[in-house]
Formats: sequence, C-alpha cells, structure tokens
Amino acid sequence: MGDMLEFNEIYQEVKGSWNDGRLRFSKQNVVYKSNKTGKVDNIPAGELNHAQWRRVCLGHGIKLGTSTGHIYKYDGFRDTDFEKLSEFFKLNYKVELSEKDMSVKGWNWGTAKFSGPLLSFDINDNTAFEIPLSNVSQCATGKNEVTLEFHQNDDTEVSLMEVRFYVPPSQTDERQDPVEAFAQNVLSKADVIQATGDAVCIFKELQCLTPRGRYDIRIYPTFLHLHGKTFDYKIPYTTVLRLFLLPHKDQRQMFFVISLDPPIKQGQTRYHFLILLFSKEEDINLTLNMSEEDVEKRFEGKLSKNMSGSLYEMVSRVMKALVNRKITVPGNFQGHSGAQCITCSYKASSGLLYPLERGFIYVHKPPVHLRFEEISCVNFARGTTTTRSFDFEIETKQGNQYTFSSIEREEYGKLFDFVNAKKLNIKNRGFKEGMKGNIDEYSDSDEDQHDAYLERMKAEGKIREEGNDSDDSDGSGSDESFNPGEEDEEIQRFYFVSEQKKQKDKAGPKRPMSAYMLWLNSSRERIKSENPGISITEISKKAGEMWRQLNKDEKEEWETKAGEAKRQYDKLKKEYKESGGGSTSSPRKEKRKSGGKKDDKKRKSSGGEKEKERGGNDSFKSREFIETSDDSSSDSDHKSKSKKKRKKKVKPVMDTISIKTHRFKTKRKSHKFHTSLW
Repeated sequence: MGDMLEFNEIYQEVKGSWNDGRLRFSKQNVVYKSNKTGKVDNIPAGELNHAQWRRVCLGHGIKLGTSTGHIYKYDGFRDTDFEKLSEFFKLNYKVELSEKDMSVKGWNWGTAKFSGPLLSFDINDNTAFEIPLSNVSQCATGKNEVTLEFHQNDDTEVSLMEVRFYVPPSQTDERQDPVEAFAQNVLSKADVIQATGDAVCIFKELQCLTPRGRYDIRIYPTFLHLHGKTFDYKIPYTTVLRLFLLPHKDQRQMFFVISLDPPIKQGQTRYHFLILLFSKEEDINLTLNMSEEDVEKRFEGKLSKNMSGSLYEMVSRVMKALVNRKITVPGNFQGHSGAQCITCSYKASSGLLYPLERGFIYVHKPPVHLRFEEISCVNFARGTTTTRSFDFEIETKQGNQYTFSSIEREEYGKLFDFVNAKKLNIKNRGFKEGMKGNIDEYSDSDEDQHDAYLERMKAEGKIREEGNDSDDSDGSGSDESFNPGEEDEEIQRFYFVSEQKKQKDKAGPKRPMSAYMLWLNSSRERIKSENPGISITEISKKAGEMWRQLNKDEKEEWETKAGEAKRQYDKLKKEYKESGGGSTSSPRKEKRKSGGKKDDKKRKSSGGEKEKERGGNDSFKSREFIETSDDSSSDSDHKSKSKKKRKKKVKPVMDTISIKTHRFKTKRKSHKFHTSLW
C-alpha cells in the first residue's frame, strides 16, 4: 500500500450534470479536480469523520463527511476498489469505510431526514434518494404540501424542475405545523437568493462589456446584484469560478473578469463571463455598510470600513474578500510592444489575448478562457504575406479548436518562447514546417488565402507570355482577321489554346527581365547568406517582402536598368527581323494568314450593320454567342438564310445557381415535470 491513491474518470454531480475529474487520496488530504471547470475540492485529512461505500448508477460511489458539516460525493469506482480504499482509510485517516445499501423498492412514501446540507428520503432505514439543499432555489408551502424548486444547469438535456412532498398533519404535537417545520429546515440550507437587509456596498454606473450596458452593482453577503435599465441579474458567490484583473494594451484601462458556472442568462444568450471595464484615472471613496467590529470579524483584516483608491482596485478587493478566491493577473509575458497581451482576432471580432501562468484568456467578444491542462496542442499557422501576420491555433483535449488570427509577425518569437517555456505540445515548429506541411491540416490553406506576391508573379508571367505571342505573330495579320464562325476546329483552337503547345523562336534574342527579376538575381546570394538553410520557395517569399520594403529611390535604379534592357531587346529584335529571322511558321499559321487576308477584304465590303451588332469588337466572341453564318459565300439566298439563324445561343458550360438564404427562428419551450418522486 503506497502513500497515495489516484483515480481517473471519477464523476461529481453538479446540479444534475456529471462532471468527470481526478481524485487523489494522500496522507495529508483528499483532492478532487474537475476536468471541465478546473475547480478543486481540498479536504484535509484531519477533518474526515465519515465515509460510506455505496452502489450508484455509475458503478460504485463514495460519500465523505467532514467535521465542518460538508458532504462530498464521488462516483465512478469499480467494485474491486473497495478493499484498497478501505485499507487506506483505516491506515491513514483512522476512519472505517462502511458499506451502505440503497433502497430500490420504488415506493413514494417514506421518512424525510435532514442531515447537514442534505435532505434524504429513507425507506425502511435505507436511503432512496438525496437532495442537496444548496440546489434548491425556492421553497413554497401549501395546506399539506411543500414544493421545492431547483436551480437549472444549462449543460443538462433533462433537468429536475421541482419536487412536491406531502406532509401529513402531526397527531402528537398540535402546536407546531409540520409543513412549516419542513419548509424552515429546507430554507435554512437552501441557496435562495433574497435581498434581505442592506447591501454591504454599492458601485454606481459601472461599464459592463458582457452583458453590455451600465449597471449598478450591489454587493450582498451571499450574492451579487446587477441592476440595469432593462435587466437585473443575481449572481450567487458559489457560482464564481475565477477572478481576473487584466491591463488594457493602452495602459489606461483595466478589465475585471468574473468567470461564472453556471452562467447567467439573458433570453437564450448565456454569459459565462462578466467583464467590467475601468479607467485607471477614476478614484472612489468607499464606506462599507457594516460596523467596524463586523467588518473585522467577517473579513479578518482583508477589508476595512473606510477605503479609498482606484475604482478597479476597490471592486476587485471587495470581490476577492467576499468570494474568497484569488485574483489572476498576467505573468511575466511581454509582447513585441512591451504590453502583456497580444492584439488578435477571434471569429468576427478583434480583441486581446493574455498569456497567463496557467492558461490563456481572450477578451472580450466572445471571451474565452483555456487552461494549459485542457490544451492538447498549439499550432502556429502561416498568415498572409500582405498583412505580415500569422494565426495561433489551440486544440483542446475535447476536440475543440480555437483560432486567434491576424497576430503581428513580430509577436511570433515572444509567443513561441512562452509556449515552449510552458512545455505545451507544438504541432509545427515555426513557419518553415508550417509551409511544408499538409495543407489539409490548416484552415488557412493557399486555396483560401490571397497571396499578393503570387498574384504579382502570375501577372508578370502573363505579360511576358503575351509579349512572346506578339513576337511570334508579327506580320501574321491584324485582330480583325479572326473569324469565329469559320469552322469548329478553328474555334476550339482559339478558345482552348492550352491544347496546342506554342512554338517559340529559339534563335531570336532573349526577352528582357523586369526590374524585380534584375534585383532578385543580384540579391539572391545575399538572401541565402542571411538565411542559411532557406529553401527555393522561401527565397521567393523573402525576396517579395524585401522588394515591397524598398523605397521609391531604390526601386528607380532597377527600373532604369530594366528600361535599358527593354530598349536593347527592341533593337536586337528589329535587327533579327531584318536579317530574315523568325519567318518560318507552321502550316496552320499559314492557313490563318491567308484566311485572314480574305476575310479582311470581305468584312470591309459587308457594310456597317455588322459593326453595330458586334459593338465595335470583331476580334472576340464569347463561347455562349457564336455567329454561324458563312461570310465566304456571296449568294444572296444564302445570306437571307444566314440572317434567320445568325444568332445561335449555345448553352454555357456552367449554369448559374441561385441560392436563397432563409432565416429560421425557433423558440425553446420549457417543459415542466410535476412528480411526487423523481
């Protein structure tokens, strides 16, 4: 038997929802940590005084009681775990782990017993079910009935709404009403939010980002009351998971973030985070609505009756004392600009990403908090070269992916070092692997992004290609020599030029390079020396960035050289033509030459009517509209026939698809179950 026992996939019931986590037994304490929320239950070994082993719906469970009156229940054990747990409890805690049978008769009559924070319904001394009184939101009484209503958990598909107990009248003590006694026992431990008494303090007109608006925040001993012009929220302190105090990037404002579970609701919208925005220059003098003795007794020196300082400091200090949780602030991370956050975009909105000591938090729309322990891996994805940015992707163990985009490229080194120091699993080591990796793994593939450098290179290649075509077709006739209706073979050859490989004159002078290509050839070796190990594709990318960063004077030098090269090329080309070079052509070109001259003469004699119909452009016809008349015929009867069938519409290759967007609006109905026994 070791000094510690640890179990994974142990479940804890939270308002009808099963949350898994890890449970560890040691000599000093019992610790349970939820995988969903990260909340930790820490039970000192000296406070344990009761332990039960029970058969439950998820296998076997353990029920622990403490001397302070708290009850903890954990399920998901195997039947073989009983022996080692029983021996461990006897050896380290001096507590016997007793077996307790549950009643499965299904009777709806029995005895109600109040034991600390639990209401148990027993049948023949065996427990049928237990109700945590902290889950009760309302208790109403009738003639012989007591109705319990429960807080709802939005994470559950089916939730218990209420339970009604029939309490028979007492036959022995007529002075005490059993219904009222039952209700008082429930209300003494129930989590019923009632604004009884005065608020401890009130903060007026605080700016709230989520939910948006300005609210008066009234601090009560057990809950927080947000009072706005339209909505009111009452937030029990038991639902507060974490507190964050984050400086804005402009260093003039502060975010105060309250993490909630379960979240507050406004209609069908859930708010898991309450975000307040403060100005650092705003000060306040605060007086608590309590006596100095009560303040000292209640808060043990954490607060005083009269306090003054910055507004955000006062709010965070009061919340820390009442909620009894630490405030999380940014760690030692500093970005490229010296700020403790990174500007980025998440979904459709821009915001700030804060690397913390134990996780990341993004504010503010929508706010996201990710703990390191729930992160499976991170990925530095390649951004666009025009914006000089990259994307930071986070994948969780539950399979969710969060992409923070449009991060400045200068932040890459700082963020990479931070992730490396926290020993997070990195899917790709920088941009080099990211560019060579499988594009199916990334959402920002080349198919979805606009690469300005690539488009520019394509445009330059197209210009050079057109220049080559013009060189090859010199003296072969004007654009008007083309007749779309000459024959199908000519149409196919014109519209699908890629099917026939172009013939180039290898003996002619070489085309001149552009200013960018001249600069690239002279700078290639310098780029290689400054970036050892860089690949060919990366050289082009790097060169494109460097070329864009050159000023006008630096580019003018290379543009002048390119102009001189162009003039030299024109001179050599002219001499080459005069010497008889480039006169050979294919038989198909000869056919086009002769046919073009004949068609040119006939088109001139055909009159101005066709010119109007063609809109002044004889050299081009789309494939959807082709004239089928034969201009080589001079017969008048043939001309009249060609007028009737002059315009023939050909079905396009791709049809236009019209998509209508329909908006659907649904209303979620609330189903209420009435039962005497759930």
